[in-house]
Amino acid sequence: MMDIDLTKGKINTHIKNISIPASIGMLFNTLFNVVDTIFGGKISTNALAGMSLSFPIFFIVISLSSGIGTGSTALISNALGEKDTNKYNHYGYNGLVIGIFFSIVITILGKIISPYLFTILSEEKTTYIYGIDYINIIFYGSIFFVLNAILNAMLSSQGDTRSYRNFLIIGFLLNLLLDPLFILGWVGLPRLGTMGIALATVIVQFVGTIYLAYRVYKSQMFDIKEFLNAKFSIKVCIEILKQGIPASLNMMTIALGVFVINYFASKYGGDVSVAAYGAAVRIEQLALLPALGLNTAALTISGQNYGGKEYGRIIEVYKRTLLYGVTIMTIGMVVIYPLADILVSIFTDDLQLINIGTEYLRIEFWAFNTYVLLNISISILQGMKKPFWAIYVGLYRQILMPIIVFYAFGTLLGMGIYGVWWGIVVINWSAAIITVLYTLYKLIGLKKEIK
Repeated sequence: MMDIDLTKGKINTHIKNISIPASIGMLFNTLFNVVDTIFGGKISTNALAGMSLSFPIFFIVISLSSGIGTGSTALISNALGEKDTNKYNHYGYNGLVIGIFFSIVITILGKIISPYLFTILSEEKTTYIYGIDYINIIFYGSIFFVLNAILNAMLSSQGDTRSYRNFLIIGFLLNLLLDPLFILGWVGLPRLGTMGIALATVIVQFVGTIYLAYRVYKSQMFDIKEFLNAKFSIKVCIEILKQGIPASLNMMTIALGVFVINYFASKYGGDVSVAAYGAAVRIEQLALLPALGLNTAALTISGQNYGGKEYGRIIEVYKRTLLYGVTIMTIGMVVIYPLADILVSIFTDDLQLINIGTEYLRIEFWAFNTYVLLNISISILQGMKKPFWAIYVGLYRQILMPIIVFYAFGTLLGMGIYGVWWGIVVINWSAAIITVLYTLYKLIGLKKEIK
């Protein structure tokens, strides 16, 4: 049985036990998205563009889910660091209540707002229809995304990232069957196009909710009596939201950032550039997987140690996760650069799209390590109950600077679509340097408390 006390024992062992299963799970989650993108490309370039345009809207669903989950993980980890099992169940109960409420809000607002966003991003009617068909189904299934994030928080705070990994592997395999079933109309079903891709995703999330709920029920810290006796608490909900909303807003800035990128990509290169960006991002996500697993380890271990006042271990976690992340990411960069054109061609036979996607990857290549620096730093701060930096840096690198830099590079300097690609690199490096310096400043404060 896994040792859930992360305030003791070798930090390297804890990082390995948490990050490796998390990275494997995220690998299959990314492959899940890759499969969706491949099938979208098989339908048509317009379908792929429609799905790419829907990504920032879809990401809002993920942002709220992940933010509440991240906030819950931080607080539940602190509770476990304090050895308080009652708090664990109390936070879990209220997290689920908040999650259900927000999923209802997401569905209602999403259905109202999404048509207007699509009209801004593309004038192509076919692309609009494919995008709306996809995103509407996602909204209806948003409750399962949110519930899965909270249930995973209740598991990962104990150091259990294996259960979520198992769900993502099962989900990937199930999606391999469901995508062609709904898209190609197997066994007499109608061909549903991008709507079928979204329906497959929602079904997988529903299966995940059942499985993760069972794993929480069987976990070491879960007590059914304490959970059922827990009461809705506005105070606890505010605590969770104080931690979760900054994380959600940070991820929402990513969604808005993709919206900005899509806008400028469409302006300088049309729908084919939007589709190329959507395909290339899937490859980029594969390269970032090791860093994402380390994010989970950094948040969970720092959260427990902050609750247990083991501040020296937090500093050690930061050093080690950064070292591992940069090393692994650099290896990934060496692999992806020469294979960029082959990787993009997996999604489409359109030569123009392949060329644009390849150019994007070979420029974005220079920004890969910034994601390690940014995400691990933000995870450490989240574990230390300092979540608001994520919002500030998110607004800086996703919205404010892109609007200025993309226009300056693309229009004023005449770089066109290359101004967008190089702008991403410049902005990310400036944000990463600022964030690392801020995190070090906060860690120096912890060192003083140790002395």
